[in-house]
Amino acid sequence: MIAISCLRGSMLRLGTRSIHHSILSRERGGASTDYRMTKIRLAFLSLLAIPAGLIAAPAANWLSRVAPSSIGGHVLGNPAASTKLVEYVSYTCSHCAHFVREASEPLRARYVKGGKVSVEVRNAVRDKYDLAAALLARCGGPGRFFGNHEALFANQDAWMEKLIAYDKDATKPAEEKAALRDIGQKTGLYALMAKRGFKPAQLDACINDPASMKQILAMTDEAWNKLRIGGTPAFTLNGTLVQGSDWTRLQAALP
Repeated sequence: MIAISCLRGSMLRLGTRSIHHSILSRERGGASTDYRMTKIRLAFLSLLAIPAGLIAAPAANWLSRVAPSSIGGHVLGNPAASTKLVEYVSYTCSHCAHFVREASEPLRARYVKGGKVSVEVRNAVRDKYDLAAALLARCGGPGRFFGNHEALFANQDAWMEKLIAYDKDATKPAEEKAALRDIGQKTGLYALMAKRGFKPAQLDACINDPASMKQILAMTDEAWNKLRIGGTPAFTLNGTLVQGSDWTRLQAALP
């Protein structure tokens, strides 16, 4: 009420001539304002007249799109990509670690980001140590997978050194899940995952997850027994096995 009263009082103090002069001033200044507003409206209407197809939409960046596949792999990129690359890897494979170091960046930047190629990672487990790492890579769900996957390979030399010493120790748990947890705890795998923000209870749960175990074993069976890959890494493009296991040969096969 105070603000309204003040406004009303100031208007009442204006005489007739003062009010008339104020209105005329606004009318004179308004001519140029109206002209500018007309130009703005015309420019806006001209934009509306452009067909929607001629206005370039921002290019999609597919690097943040991760989804599980039906067999349990993890797909990075455009699910409708015309070229679908599947990588079969083993976490205890030094050639796989070399491939990931060499190929991940150019593969993502040149092929996945723009949506023409999707990349799916599947397991081709070779031993119990590889199985423990594969289970841990899945911790945190699809959104955490590729970070875990690359961290395991980037630190492979360190945890494999501890693994070799561990393998010589005869005192290991007999029960499967206990044995896998023991591997994680004593080879540096749990320590590595702890640096990525996972607590021991979470890591135990990942090792114990029956659904993850089933999917990893299904992918492993597909790799070794159905596709009959000769080793890791191995690749398929749209379902066809690629000859060769290095980035140079794979890149030559990409569109």
